[in-house]
Amino acid sequence: MATTKSRLVTGLMAVGLVLAGIGTAAADPIRVGIANFGEHPPLNAAIAGFKKALSENGFVEGKDVVYTESHTNFDASLVPQMIAKLQAEQPKLIYTVTTPVSQIAKKALAGSGIPVIFTAVTDPVAGKLVPSWESGDDGITGATDSQDMAAVLAFTKKLLPNAKRLGLPYNPGEANDVALLESIRKIAPEQGFEVVEVGVDNLNDIQQRITSLAGKVDVIYGPTSNMIQPAIAAVAAAARQSGIPVVNAVDTAVLEGFVPASFAVNYEQVGMNAGKIAAEVLKGKDPKSIAPVRPAYEDHQALISRKAMAAFGIEIPASLADCNCIVD
Repeated sequence: MATTKSRLVTGLMAVGLVLAGIGTAAADPIRVGIANFGEHPPLNAAIAGFKKALSENGFVEGKDVVYTESHTNFDASLVPQMIAKLQAEQPKLIYTVTTPVSQIAKKALAGSGIPVIFTAVTDPVAGKLVPSWESGDDGITGATDSQDMAAVLAFTKKLLPNAKRLGLPYNPGEANDVALLESIRKIAPEQGFEVVEVGVDNLNDIQQRITSLAGKVDVIYGPTSNMIQPAIAAVAAAARQSGIPVVNAVDTAVLEGFVPASFAVNYEQVGMNAGKIAAEVLKGKDPKSIAPVRPAYEDHQALISRKAMAAFGIEIPASLADCNCIVD
């Protein structure tokens, strides 16, 4: 009798464990892949903002969602392999950071049923990620870091009232950079600038190309380029050697004291914009029905480094003395 009872108890315990296991499986967190181009403060901030927005919209890390993060150290040839590895984990969604990564992911994941949410993309239309600014494409949409270039140039003119020639280093092989160049060409005359562009398609050529702008420009704008931003310290060093001040699209270099000023998009906010979209998609909304999100004007912020301005031999104009945007 004792043996039969023991067997009964054991059997009930086993059934309980199976049922508990089923309950646990049902509550397992979903998986989201994060494909980053490389480790860099703005891109890292975009990832942090993405996770924050998902958490605020009901997808708490470790409880409701788990992430697999990967990057290629800015090596485009490794991106297809990175996407394939993330796809093999069968995530519910893949978050792609930068235009090159997003372009490769769109092609690789077409028809897979895995939606792509992009970020740190300046012009998703020029990059052929979406057909227009009014809608996403099949299985893909996202948030851009498209800056208000009229506001950027207005700030640059306020910082350097006598500047008339704007130097723009850009990568001719990157859709973002080419689109930005075209945008600046249209806007610059209205702000009193002539644009002098210089192509940079190899990191080893940066110093030479920046130095070639000596005597040709009054200020250099550092764009949100995957070629330029990882090497912004080298850009600033060559510009300083040539006596050309730099206004950057990212504020990290200003905070570190080697670029005089920036008028930058808040990349955490860009990531949050993408995270809000991802939450909608995870809840069942079709990415194609969601238009790409641009940063609002208030998502931009000016920053001036007193130390770097002095190093470049520039005085901070009186009109900006009370801007609450000056750091030592």
